[in-house]
Amino acid sequence: MNNDALAFNANELIAFLQKPKEEFTKADIVRFVVENDIEMLNFMYPGGDGKLKTLNFVITDLDYLDTILTCGERVDGSSLFSFIQAGSSDLYVLPRYSTAFVHPFAEIPTLCMLCSYFDKDGNPLASAPEQTLAKACSAFKEVTGMEFHAMGELEYYVIDNDDEAFPAIDQRGYHESAPYAKYNDFRQLCMKYIAQTGGQIKYGHSEVGNFTQDGKLYEQNEIEFLPVPAEEAADQLMLAKWVIRNLAYQLGLDVTFAPKITVGKAGSGLHIHMRLMKDGKNQMLDGGALSEVARKAIAGMMDLAPSITAFGNKNPTSYFRLVPHQEAPTNVCWGDRNRSVLVRVPLGWNADADMCHMANPQETDSKRDTSIKQTVEMRSPDGSADLYQLLAGLCVACRHGFEMDNALEVAEKTYVNVNIHDKENEGRLATLAQLPDSCVASADCLEQQRAVYEQHGVFSPAMIDGIMAQLKAFKDKTLRAQVTKSKTAMQKLVKTYFYCG
Repeated sequence: MNNDALAFNANELIAFLQKPKEEFTKADIVRFVVENDIEMLNFMYPGGDGKLKTLNFVITDLDYLDTILTCGERVDGSSLFSFIQAGSSDLYVLPRYSTAFVHPFAEIPTLCMLCSYFDKDGNPLASAPEQTLAKACSAFKEVTGMEFHAMGELEYYVIDNDDEAFPAIDQRGYHESAPYAKYNDFRQLCMKYIAQTGGQIKYGHSEVGNFTQDGKLYEQNEIEFLPVPAEEAADQLMLAKWVIRNLAYQLGLDVTFAPKITVGKAGSGLHIHMRLMKDGKNQMLDGGALSEVARKAIAGMMDLAPSITAFGNKNPTSYFRLVPHQEAPTNVCWGDRNRSVLVRVPLGWNADADMCHMANPQETDSKRDTSIKQTVEMRSPDGSADLYQLLAGLCVACRHGFEMDNALEVAEKTYVNVNIHDKENEGRLATLAQLPDSCVASADCLEQQRAVYEQHGVFSPAMIDGIMAQLKAFKDKTLRAQVTKSKTAMQKLVKTYFYCG
């Protein structure tokens, strides 16, 4: 990170300390606290429900500050995770200095840090969200020699009283500008605060979904991130959801990341883009075409796609989004620039053309290497996902592709270059496996494929058991067929899971 990047970084600690976050030390944190009159310290960590938890400390003594930064604090694990018994529930939470940021909403000057969990013996908690992802990334690098990078497309609806001026066309809100899009300013403020927490943002825009219902305006928005190591990607998405909810609450708005909020309208997904890196180079392309490396990773996702829903589609409304003709996948297949597939290879900057010069004749040829931008996109997950489980599961799936003897054959058989939902492609559609249609079905798929996730010690058996138990508890095996045609039943279901994830 060069000096300009340090000075203008949105994270106040990076700008103040003039060093990248990976180099933050305890002494740096103490110095920032003292010289910036920080009065409170927050420890933050994900619970078993996928939401951030917070522990507050008032800073009145430097020795105590040193103690909590060094030793962390004790928490009740049985209240945080269903798989931990009350009889042996104590856990430690230890702050990760690299995650430090100034609380963007607190009236009292407050410093926040994300934490890791440790067990009674001082070892990383095997089933902790961030530890599972760390193990997945470590196993991926050990097997492939590459790093697993990811980023998310965070979709959400903003809900407010209906404003009849400049109405947007129903379900036609994609990239709309103000005044037809009403919450661009809110989104931009969210982006500013997310950047202050350390989020690396690619862009933001209004999305397809908008409609009015019962005197309320529902407007869909999206904030998309830049690819970073997967552990950072999970932290960024977790904090981004926290920022969006807090800012909406302050401004008297309502927001939801729910996968489905009414019949016949666009649901909100959480598409995950991935790339595989080695020595700072993107391995997804070879001579301008999709590489063998990328196709092996895709094959692994094709093989494990049914069980990936156990991490990325965590409540019954998830499976009302995964239906045909709603820009959400239903079948296990992949393709180029094809939004009807499960894994999409987005348009890359690999054309042999200087588009910048053509748009700006005064500019000379930039000779910029754009191969770094190529990713592949998993389109099934949604806002109910457990972010750490999901990215760990995708990392396992991509690694699995390199451990499959027939990976390239699987990739070839599952490739499609047509809209599989068009009537003329019914024959091709019939050859493809389908995604689960309920939480119960997703749990069954995880049971069948659990050995792959437990390989290399990534997901603990207790964690897999816990995930399956949570999914089966919904008892929704026939729910989609029962309520699909009933708006009243759907709204009741939506209300139950409105604030998921």
